[in-house]
Amino acid sequence: MQPVAVPGPDPALRFPLGLLAAVLATLVMDLVMARLPQGETPPRVAAGVLTETHPDDAHPRLASVVHYVAGLLTGPLFVYLLYATEFVLDGRSLAATLGAGAVLFVLMVAFFVGVVLPRSRARRSRRTAIVRDWALSALAYVVVAVPVVHLGSGLL
Repeated sequence: MQPVAVPGPDPALRFPLGLLAAVLATLVMDLVMARLPQGETPPRVAAGVLTETHPDDAHPRLASVVHYVAGLLTGPLFVYLLYATEFVLDGRSLAATLGAGAVLFVLMVAFFVGVVLPRSRARRSRRTAIVRDWALSALAYVVVAVPVVHLGSGLL
């Protein structure tokens, strides 16, 4: 039995497009995070988890590295989710792109809330605000990355 191939852009071009979208989305996410009260806390939470320190004591450079590496890797993750969604929905469509974007947003928030934050030493009283600002930052990322990949895929 032959695997079913969904027609669409060549992965050799689409995954780099995902990286480009990730760069743009991460830069926009930075702008959003800078305006939110707890916006810059999630990268420090992640760095604190890696070093077993309180987020306020996490090294800012490590927080930046974690943030940018995660941001860059999320672009190809979105492309992968998009291919999976297109396969399920039988081809490229706006619905497939929006569906993959919704799944990406849920994964971004769920991973932070379910894996990273519970391992953090952040005070429980701050967690609701941290999650809210992370969700808004993740939304900004998705709002930028999804159209870049969708429109760019149409050009490939």
